[in-house]
Amino acid sequence: MRCQHAAWPCHLILSEETGSDQAGAAASSFSGRVFRVTFLMLAVSLIVPLLGAIMLLDSPIDPQPLSFKEPPLLLGVLQPNTKLRKAERLFENQLVGPESIANIGDVMFTGTLDGRVIKFESGEVETIARFGSGPCKTQDDEPACGRPLGIRAGPNGTLFVADAYKGLFEVNPWTREVKLLLSSDTPIEGRKMSFVNDLTITRDGRKIYFTDSSSKWQRRDYLLLVMEGTDDGRLLEYDTETKEVKVLLDQLRFPNGVQLSPEEDFVLVAETTMARIRRFYVSGLMKGGADLFVENLPGFPDNIRPSSSGGYWVGMSAIRSNPGFSMLDFLSERPYIKRMIFKLFSQETVMKFMPRYSLVLELSDSGAFRRSLHDPNGQVVTYISEAHEHDGHLYLGSFRAPFLCRLSLQSV
Repeated sequence: MRCQHAAWPCHLILSEETGSDQAGAAASSFSGRVFRVTFLMLAVSLIVPLLGAIMLLDSPIDPQPLSFKEPPLLLGVLQPNTKLRKAERLFENQLVGPESIANIGDVMFTGTLDGRVIKFESGEVETIARFGSGPCKTQDDEPACGRPLGIRAGPNGTLFVADAYKGLFEVNPWTREVKLLLSSDTPIEGRKMSFVNDLTITRDGRKIYFTDSSSKWQRRDYLLLVMEGTDDGRLLEYDTETKEVKVLLDQLRFPNGVQLSPEEDFVLVAETTMARIRRFYVSGLMKGGADLFVENLPGFPDNIRPSSSGGYWVGMSAIRSNPGFSMLDFLSERPYIKRMIFKLFSQETVMKFMPRYSLVLELSDSGAFRRSLHDPNGQVVTYISEAHEHDGHLYLGSFRAPFLCRLSLQSV
């Protein structure tokens, strides 16, 4: 810069400009600090009361920390694939939540979310039984409406059904006759049955082995049951002749699907929360004993059904990714996060954040992983609960999807 006015020395002009710039910078810096402090104080004034209010809120669950092994690597027979996407959807939007499937000959049966037991024959859907009364539109309606879950074909052409709220029933699908075998209102060893789930029956129809998933939580609160890790579930035996009920296993965390062995010497029971399947011996030298059939599963097991190879099909609607991130494994050792989640969000909202991943695992008769069928992101098969094998196909049940799926085993 050149000085053109001799009366004003050049260094004075420069010092005035520099001073003006510094003053402007100082003012700007001060304004920035004032803004940041004001914003921080405002944020604190909002967040602290909010956190206080959250702390005062009651959580519907009181979870305890649970410990899991590192999930098995999804390699080899567990390698992710898209084989379940070859399934076809049947009766779409004609039913919701076909949890479990049974067949008598080529006639298929299932129970649905609105409390019906229905029959599939010649492409038609027909209601054959209800155990409760409507309306049956929301989860709040379930206790009155009923929710048929496990369903099996008996030796005399009848169906045996476990209703989550009502108990055990025998249904004649041809005459529509319904017989209550065991009411959920009946206390078993001083405890009520709040969540009757699945059942398996001996070939002669005398013994029914079934699960009561919790004395505390009902089916409509199954996510709270999983997240709390409640250990009040039981495996029970009902004698259809003597009407006696026995508790075979207690203190189970969400006992779910059950399946008799081909020789009827033991019963398998899925312990969903713990990602494992337990075995209880009902005859032979080991009668009355129990052990682990398979633990550290790649997902959280639901129903168990026999496979034609002599093993078992296990349905899973949530997996434990490895490599990857398993939300349920992460939360298992952080009960404080679980409490916070359910203070702020409903079960339905939390379900929307759960990854959709359908997995069917075939186990050998000794519990080894034989093969796996996947639908990452649940594009075709969603919320899977069961894989029922019949006539070269897997019929894939779901606890909330508005359709039934069928997969040709020849295609996979």
